[in-house]
Order: sequence, then C-alpha cells, then structure tokens
Amino acid sequence: MKKKDFILALLVVVIWGANFTVIKLGLGGVPSMLLVSLRYLSVLPALFFVKKPELDWKYGLAYGFSVGVLQFSCLFYAMEIGMPAGLSSIILQSAAFMTPLLAAGFLREKVKPNQIAGLVVAAGGLYLIGVSAGEGGSSSIPIPALMLTLAAAFFWAISNIILKFASNKLEKEGKKLDMVGVVIWTSLVPPIPLFIMSLIKDSPQVVFSTLMNLSPMSIFAILYLAIGATIFGYGAWNVLLGKYEASKISPLSLMVPVTGLITARLILGEVMTPMQWAGGLVIIAGLVIANINFKRQKA
Repeated sequence: MKKKDFILALLVVVIWGANFTVIKLGLGGVPSMLLVSLRYLSVLPALFFVKKPELDWKYGLAYGFSVGVLQFSCLFYAMEIGMPAGLSSIILQSAAFMTPLLAAGFLREKVKPNQIAGLVVAAGGLYLIGVSAGEGGSSSIPIPALMLTLAAAFFWAISNIILKFASNKLEKEGKKLDMVGVVIWTSLVPPIPLFIMSLIKDSPQVVFSTLMNLSPMSIFAILYLAIGATIFGYGAWNVLLGKYEASKISPLSLMVPVTGLITARLILGEVMTPMQWAGGLVIIAGLVIANINFKRQKA
C-alpha cells in the first residue's frame, strides 16, 4: 500500500474511533434522537454531488431504517444514559460476529472456523463487561445502556445483510453497489422518524428550545458526525477498497476501538475498571482472530 493511502486509512480509522467521543460531546447539549436526526439532515446536501446508486427502493428503505433509525437511536440513547464512549466503540464491533451468523441463516453462507473462535472469545469479553456492569461504583455501566449498545450492533449486522441481498442482486446483473451513494441517499430515511421519536421522548418544548440554542460544541458534533465520520469516512474508505484488496483494507478497521478508547481517555477522561479493560481487550482479540486469513499464499 502506498504511504499516502496508508495515512488516509489511518486518518479514517482515527476519525471513526473519535466519533464515539464526539457523540458524547454532542449529547451534552442535544438529546439523543434529535442529535441523530440532525446528523442525517446535515448529510443531505451531499445528495447534489453524489450519484443515486442502483439500489432497489425496498432495500434502501430497509437499510436506512435499520442502520439510521434503529442502530443509531439505540447507540446514541445508550450513551445518553451512561454508556462510556470507549467501551461503546468496542461493543459495537460485535456486529462483526453477528453478521456472519445472520448471513449463514439468511444467505446460506458458511461460517468460518476462525469466525466461530473469534465469537467465542468475544463472548467471554462481553461476559466480563456484563459482570462489571452490575458492580456499581463510579465506573459502573447501566445494564440497559449495555443492552442497547448490543442491540445497536445487532441492527448494524441486520443492515449488512440487507446490503448483501442488494449487492447480490446487482452482481447477477453484472453491476456493483456504490456504497458511498447508498450511505448518502439512504440518509433521506432517518431524519423524520427520529425527529418524531425525539418529540415523543423529549417533548416539543425541549426539542425546539434545543434547536434555537445550539451551542458551538453541538454544531461541531453534528458537522463532525455528518461530514467527518459519514461523508469523508465512507468516501475515503470506498476509494481505498477500490484501489486495494479488501483483505488489505478491512483489518485496519480493527484499530477503530483502539482509537476510540484512546480519544475517550484523552478528551473525556474516561476511566474503566480492570474488569472492563480485560473485557474490552478480549473482544478486540476476538476481532483479530475472526479476521485472520488462514489461506496459504501460493508460491
């Protein structure tokens, strides 16, 4: 990989990892559902610059709802009620284990032995974090927040399966799915449902008061989530996937929870218990195992 492309990949990983810290900062001034809605609204101007993907409308609606409404409402609300940013960045990666299992059930794809091994290892890490959630104390995690983060990972995995269905359909026609186009154009789906959810959860008075009094930090968080993590992040990642084999690019995403932990510690001052650290490291180990390529290179 060229040096400039490697630097670009690392930049994306850092931006995605810091994304969780930025969510926390944004939640300091904007309720969770409203913050997600504003994130997607801020993506919409990109519609004028990104070509509409060849995606069946039913897949587009299903993807937009699963990843935009369900995944992010669960994740943002979990962080709003006490889920640490650093641990969120790790636990959300559980989608990497859920996706192959769902693919086996819905797409009849085979689950690789290393994926099963990685899942077992990661389950041990989740158990350690779950045990620590019930310990109490200043570093304790509310169990509902932990369960919502796992739910967010599940809905992310569901969205991956939806994209796989759509991609398989296009491949039969000799076409390729444009992921950047999918991310941008399906951003039309979440804003209204999330805004309605915010009106119900937070009350119209809170919603409109928040909109009229957005702080500089809230505006920064919204723009970071929309432009940095979504438009630039997915755009750059898609460019890299177009230039190199997926086997060379995808493993770099394993650094997202690492950068997530570091930024949460440096910026938010998050402190985790030894049990939480152990659980997080075990999950990362499971991710590494699940992504190991055991195929021998031909001489």
